[in-house]
Amino acid sequence: MRHPFTAQSEFGLVPIEKIVLPLKSRDELPPILAGLQWIWSHPTLKAEILALLEAKILAGKKATGRTGLDLWQILVLGVVRLGLDANYDRLEDLANHHTLIRQFLGVPAAPFGADDRRFAHQTLRDNVALLDEATLREINARVAAAGRTVFKKNERAPVAPLEIKVDTYVLETDVHFPTDLNLLWDAGRKCVDLIEKLHAQPGLTLPGWRKAKDWRRRLKSLQRSTSQIVHRSGGPAATKAARVRVAVREYLDAGHELAAKVSASLLSLCDQPVILPQWEALQYFHAMLRKHLDLVERRLLQHETIPAAEKVYSLFEPHTEWIQKGKARPNVELGHRFLVATDQHELVQDYTVLLGEAEVDQSIPVADRLLHRYGADSLASLSFDKGFTRAADRELLCLYVPTVVMPKRGKKNATETAQENKKTFVALRHQHSAVESDINSLEHHGLNRCRDVGLAGYHRYAGYGILAYNLHVIGRELQARGRRRDATEPAAA
Repeated sequence: MRHPFTAQSEFGLVPIEKIVLPLKSRDELPPILAGLQWIWSHPTLKAEILALLEAKILAGKKATGRTGLDLWQILVLGVVRLGLDANYDRLEDLANHHTLIRQFLGVPAAPFGADDRRFAHQTLRDNVALLDEATLREINARVAAAGRTVFKKNERAPVAPLEIKVDTYVLETDVHFPTDLNLLWDAGRKCVDLIEKLHAQPGLTLPGWRKAKDWRRRLKSLQRSTSQIVHRSGGPAATKAARVRVAVREYLDAGHELAAKVSASLLSLCDQPVILPQWEALQYFHAMLRKHLDLVERRLLQHETIPAAEKVYSLFEPHTEWIQKGKARPNVELGHRFLVATDQHELVQDYTVLLGEAEVDQSIPVADRLLHRYGADSLASLSFDKGFTRAADRELLCLYVPTVVMPKRGKKNATETAQENKKTFVALRHQHSAVESDINSLEHHGLNRCRDVGLAGYHRYAGYGILAYNLHVIGRELQARGRRRDATEPAAA
């Protein structure tokens, strides 16, 4: 059974609240650990977070069985992974050999003694993935709310009203650039890979696949040669068109032949003891193979324009969107728009993944979530860029927020020009650019490209990234205070 935290009092094991962190280190890890130490030393916040973790991970499970990772250990490992933009290989090394991290996990610094507490690669993967978007969103809301008190000038001062800056950027999915030719190759090779795995299982018979490796080589060779002919320029247009038609037809013929073989294998597996997820995976990639055979033929041979609704930009992350934000570099991004709302202390107070949604529809929902969380008089200002501008939304927001910065797109009349030339509007408009720095920091803390698989993994990855970023901001402030305190103590003495 799991426990919130089960560190035992033993020689060499330092309580988390007493761990000494380096104040002058320029590495990213000490501020993140300082943020985690702040949570541990905050009794109310720690109790709330552990309760959320318990409700998610232990709900409906018996209090028996093998001991798993503690709830606190799962949180620490997930935050460290995103805070350092690390993969699971590096996280395994850190969890087993980094002294400070092992102290925060509540295990001895040396993993190879009599008490051999090591963390396996698959154990880390399985446990970090136990949290979901809803749980991480609740944790982030509590950390962001409590984190505001860290930036007060003194303990008696009230918490300053929020000055919120809202913007979006693209959190990419971990996919390659799609063309219909290489997506056809992806579908074909995955069919062959899955067939090979099924063919190797005892009790299953799949005749006709003795030359599976040859199928893979043949399809890859045709994909390369066809791509070179289609995408390279040069030579007479009529000659190139003929060469494209011949190459594409040969590629399609091989693809149709492979699709027919896979279809026959799918039918033969229906009467055999195959594991259902394996059969469904083969069926999915077979369907994608047939789909892209049709798309390639229609686009390159029949010269049709394929509607966007029919396109798939990744077979492995089919939720991926094709996003053009009007930038020179990169002109196209593959992922989803990710909305962040940061305050004057650089803390992310709100975030959401926009699945096919436009920026212009987000200003009211963001304000509604913040006002619901913090109360009617909690927002001093809200600033947006022109992508969010809608006159009706601006008028509605002005009823609840003292200052709304939402520059108008296009030509302005005299009243609108005077409004946007006010000192308060101009000052907040200039301060809004600070959100770009916050976004850059988020990308540096893992939220540049999502390494997890699936839409649920994408949401979980974003939640961990926001938590790691906020803890880094809080820990950085706590460390700055520690340095100032150390600098004044000798002078006072």
